Amino acid sequence: MTATTSPVTTGVSAPPERRTATIVMACLGVFVAYLPITSVAVTLPAIGTAFGASTAQLSWVQDAFVLPMAAFILTAGVFGDVHGRRKVYLVGLCLTALGALVALSAQSISMVWIGQALAGTGAAALLPTTLALISHAVPDVRERGKFIGIWASALMLSLTVGPLVAGPVAESAGWRWIYLLPIPVALIALAVAVVTLPESRAPHARRLDWPGQISAAVAVTALVFGVIEAGVYGFGDARVIVALLIAVIAAVVFVITEKRSASPMLDLDLFRSRAFTATTLVAMITFLALIGFIFVLSMYFGLVQQLGTIEAGWRLALMNGASMLVGALAGKMMHRIHARFLIGGGLIMVAVAQFALLTIDADTSFAAISWRLVVLGLGMGLVMAPMTATAVSAVPYHLSGMAAAGNNAFRQVGGALGPAVLGALLTAGAVNSLPQKLVDAGIDEPVRDRVVGAVDAEGLAAASSLDLGADTPAVMGAVGDAFLDGMHLCLTFSGVLTAAAAVLALVMLRPGRAVEEQPVG
Repeated sequence: MTATTSPVTTGVSAPPERRTATIVMACLGVFVAYLPITSVAVTLPAIGTAFGASTAQLSWVQDAFVLPMAAFILTAGVFGDVHGRRKVYLVGLCLTALGALVALSAQSISMVWIGQALAGTGAAALLPTTLALISHAVPDVRERGKFIGIWASALMLSLTVGPLVAGPVAESAGWRWIYLLPIPVALIALAVAVVTLPESRAPHARRLDWPGQISAAVAVTALVFGVIEAGVYGFGDARVIVALLIAVIAAVVFVITEKRSASPMLDLDLFRSRAFTATTLVAMITFLALIGFIFVLSMYFGLVQQLGTIEAGWRLALMNGASMLVGALAGKMMHRIHARFLIGGGLIMVAVAQFALLTIDADTSFAAISWRLVVLGLGMGLVMAPMTATAVSAVPYHLSGMAAAGNNAFRQVGGALGPAVLGALLTAGAVNSLPQKLVDAGIDEPVRDRVVGAVDAEGLAAASSLDLGADTPAVMGAVGDAFLDGMHLCLTFSGVLTAAAAVLALVMLRPGRAVEEQPVG
């Protein structure tokens, strides 16, 4: 029986051959979904130079991808439960390829945003679908953790491969060609999925929840827009205040809607499970710190250390490669070590690495920074699989798809806020520090005013486009020093957030609460 004619299954374990195909396609799907994140990150300085983009505009390059992931993941999970996960999976692959094609042909920064948004919408379809496919194929809770570990390793493999490929491609052919890779990978996955992937739906009937979807999308978009614009205009600006008020109102509407809905997009009773609540909050906080950290780190490599995309790519690959190696083991370790200690211990390692990065400067060597990135990657590898497996396994089987979508949604909300929050902190810290750095560098007042004005208006990258004659080296040195002040502020903030997430995990995921299905409702 072919995939196109196989019966729709529910809570029954798939045959062995179907299970293998499902798990392979789930891992390939999450690989495609996450491929743009770090491949784009290492080319942000090049994109900024090509279009004269400000720091806020570069934040939107990242957030244009992550925002649709956060806004539409829950809806994609419902669509998969109602209409079939295979269908949603195939649509996700098509949108990912289309988004890459649009960005590949972009002639303006806004077209890059559109391409990123399409790819992010495709990723929103893939993420909950791939986890729901694994939950369907492997109903046994304990066995499922091993396969979620493999899924997490596929995710980290994507984050590792992205910069390694993007670096040589960007330096040899130009930044836009980094978008070529996702197209054939997505199309190959599409062709294989059509033949091999069985269909599945939720074992209990669900309906689409449009009021919940609309209010969630408005809340997330308004919140991220407000934070990004606050980094440029300040929190007292009228558009920032209006955006944040809209976010609060939409969030309240979402909660009221979900409580009253007969078929909620996110059943708020899920949060009665301590394990689900803890892992969801930890996921959001961790990804805010991590994705924001990657954004700032990529700017540091490009603007301060003046590295090419190949060198920057290798540095990010160290971190993600370490996560990938540990990720598969972490799923198996859950049988012997409680998730509390894996997640809490991993986050402590991440926080230690972030605080250790406070000592770096413009001349820090590859060897000196590499061990910090490896420690950070090892810590994240310990966190990813247990965090996801605990969230999915903490609720009854028929709610596993919703739990996966909910955990991913909050994770991506954190990921969307990361570049926005840390980008705003970076700009604020650097701009406040820049005038004194220019004075220390011996720059005359007229040149100082010109540089500060350009940076205020368009971000730190604007300084490199100014024609300053003999003052250029000294000015760029001062800009680099100011950037480091802003970066140290970001690292402190990220480290504190990550440490708070570790404490949250250690307190809420108490021993004795095994990673098992908890009653909900």
